[in-house]
Amino acid sequence: MAEQQQLDLVEVSPTAVPPVCRIMDYGKFKYQQSKKLQEAKKKQVHVLLKEVKLRPKTDSHDLEFKINNVKRFLEEGNKAKITLVFRGREITHMDVGRAVIERVAKELQDVCVIENQPRVEGRNMYMIVAPKPKK
Repeated sequence: MAEQQQLDLVEVSPTAVPPVCRIMDYGKFKYQQSKKLQEAKKKQVHVLLKEVKLRPKTDSHDLEFKINNVKRFLEEGNKAKITLVFRGREITHMDVGRAVIERVAKELQDVCVIENQPRVEGRNMYMIVAPKPKK
């Protein structure tokens, strides 16, 4: 029957009893599958992790500037990593650093969700924020 219609006989499920076959144009089928994959790749969204570094002694104006950068990253659909770097003896004043990170979190609470709460690794304190899901 496949030869009469100038199509291919394709085995769909060889493990079934009896095996299932279909008469189709196999080249056309493969082409359509590749087009579907390309279309799916086009619609894919790449989420990047952008980083902003702060210090415990960062001035308020500079802090506002960096907060605006984080807001811009979140509006673009990216995640942001806020890193607070301690140098020298600053590590002994963790409360100052925690206050800075909490201030940033408070300013960003309307546009983001905190993915990772502030945590300390060595001389760095970091927090990861993601954009709020759109309704």
